Amino acid sequence: MTRKSSKEKEKDTVPDQEQELKPSPEECEAACNEVETSENDGSETEESGAEQEDCVDQVALLEKQVADLSDKHLRLIAEYDNYRKRTLKEKMELTKMAGQKIFVNILPVIDDFERAIQHLGSASDLDSVKSGIDLIYSKFVSYLSQQGVKAIDTKDQDFDADLHEAITKIPAPSEEMKGKVIDCLEKGYVLDDKVIRFPKVVVGE
Repeated sequence: MTRKSSKEKEKDTVPDQEQELKPSPEECEAACNEVETSENDGSETEESGAEQEDCVDQVALLEKQVADLSDKHLRLIAEYDNYRKRTLKEKMELTKMAGQKIFVNILPVIDDFERAIQHLGSASDLDSVKSGIDLIYSKFVSYLSQQGVKAIDTKDQDFDADLHEAITKIPAPSEEMKGKVIDCLEKGYVLDDKVIRFPKVVVGE
């Protein structure tokens, strides 16, 4: 049996070392998978960053829309409040003007009454005094009628709880007067067909 020389031993050792350094197919596949995984992770990271940027932009857009709507809402509230105040002021002014017009037109009637009172002490003709008072009364009633105020007719009318206020009941003088107005103690008035004062009446039974 011959001994191998040192050179022959080195030749036998080199192929073994080369075989140990050469990767196996499984190791190559695992390395490729790692490379692909790292590339996928990089692409996913980029996509995630892009999605986050989109979300930030959408949030900013929604916040701007909410701010715009809130501003419009506040403006509408302010405009409505100003409109309400202006309308209320106009109504108050119209009411004052209407009241002023009514009182201004009543003043001539008061002037007539004052002149009649001044002549009562020195008047010798009662008929002329009575005629003057009747004229003032007719003038005043005519003015009320122009304003839509009219007296409610009660003479021989059927009692109506929606128009009359019964003060008392008395035996009717005839069968036909039962349930009718016998007497009116205080006149009632309507303003444009709305009762502003009920007449106080006596009803037959």
